[in-house]
Amino acid sequence: MNFFISDKLPTFEQFANLHEASGLIKSKKGNYTREQLYQAANNSWYHISIYDQDQLIAFGRMISDGIYQALICDVMVDPTYQKQGLGKQIVEELITKCKNSGIHSIQLFSAKGKQHFYKKLGFEERELDAPGMSLIL
Repeated sequence: MNFFISDKLPTFEQFANLHEASGLIKSKKGNYTREQLYQAANNSWYHISIYDQDQLIAFGRMISDGIYQALICDVMVDPTYQKQGLGKQIVEELITKCKNSGIHSIQLFSAKGKQHFYKKLGFEERELDAPGMSLIL
């Protein structure tokens, strides 16, 4: 298949459709609207999209200080395009952006059951005595 990659933000409709198709919208903490989730993507430090013609089929984004820390967010692939390496390609593009920017510390929160995917890409779980922390308001 002939896919193309872009670092331009997809349209609202493309983004909202993929967010819903991938099921990622159901895992969000809180009751965020589609518009708010799109604004979050727009406020990201970097985002990458993969298209099949004009259909957005994969997306990922990062928030970062642009110097030494980055957090990967919202990696999603349309279910009809999964198992084709697109999620891996998204993460690799995000990592390359960090490398090119001199960022050495990349964090992420994995969706439940997806840890193995990220481990195959070189990510490691934090040690039990140094857990990540969160505060949900």
